[in-house]
Amino acid sequence: MLLALIVLLSAMYVLYSYGLLAVPDTWPLKLRAGLTVLTVSITVGALYGLYRSMQTKIQFDRLQDTLLLWEKGSPARPIGPIGGDMEGLADQLERVGKKWEEQVSSLQRLSTHNAQLAEQARVSAIVEERQRLARELHDAVSQQLFAISMTATAVGRTFEKDLSRARRQVELIEEMASVAQSEMRALLLHLRPVYLEGKPLYQGLSELIREIQAKAPIEITLDMDAGLELVKGIENHLFRIVQEALSNTLRHAKADKMEIIIVRRSDALRMSLKDNGVGFELDEKKQASYGLSLMQERVSEVGGSIRYITAPGKGTRIELTVPLVNGEQKGSEE
Repeated sequence: MLLALIVLLSAMYVLYSYGLLAVPDTWPLKLRAGLTVLTVSITVGALYGLYRSMQTKIQFDRLQDTLLLWEKGSPARPIGPIGGDMEGLADQLERVGKKWEEQVSSLQRLSTHNAQLAEQARVSAIVEERQRLARELHDAVSQQLFAISMTATAVGRTFEKDLSRARRQVELIEEMASVAQSEMRALLLHLRPVYLEGKPLYQGLSELIREIQAKAPIEITLDMDAGLELVKGIENHLFRIVQEALSNTLRHAKADKMEIIIVRRSDALRMSLKDNGVGFELDEKKQASYGLSLMQERVSEVGGSIRYITAPGKGTRIELTVPLVNGEQKGSEE
């Protein structure tokens, strides 16, 4: 409106300068002419401003619709030419929209690829575990069963000739059968699910202990707060470590008691696994054959540390510490 008033006054001044516009002589006429000029300028300015503002609103609405579609995750329609001062901004949004669609397409392809890799890794893990169990069966159970078969054949030959020797062979058969049975229990323990299947650690360990005690002559005690819940990554690793330790105890330790203690101390989790078995001489070869290196890998993956305390005839104790940083306790997350 101010611009219209200035333009109108400028035009009137030019016309007055060339004598094409007469100025009223009396003040009432001058006042009426001034009001007329002011009314015309206000009307023209308001109409022009309304026209421009409507154009600008239409442009903003088109841009807003595009941004709203992006916010909802939907591909935006092409903005097209909108003219006016918004043309440059519309072109920039068009380019941003194309890049956004390219990135979304790339993420979707990456997600599909990751899913395929995860499936391949799962299948590979299953095949690898089957191969490992097959080697264990061949190296341990199969050889022991073959030895039992050979000894049983020998018993039949020596029973009538040397009764005392036959009795010793029968005792040897009983011992080998007991060892083979322990090996089979340990291997069956490895066939349990890899994960806790959504159950808390305390519940999963309790069920695992009940299952083992129902099949093996061993007393297992679990000292753990039933309300202690951790993030699933830590729980799964701890579950597998306990599973591996129980398997080693059943196969090698000849123990009849095992104690599992899991407590939270300030910002760390401490776990102790102790049996009253035969123990062993701790060296690199034993660590590999007893699966202790696998426990070390699992503890390292959660940033913890592990220590083995054992000696021949002194049993075995495994102590590990896992730090709980940034509220890794499940309760603090919720």
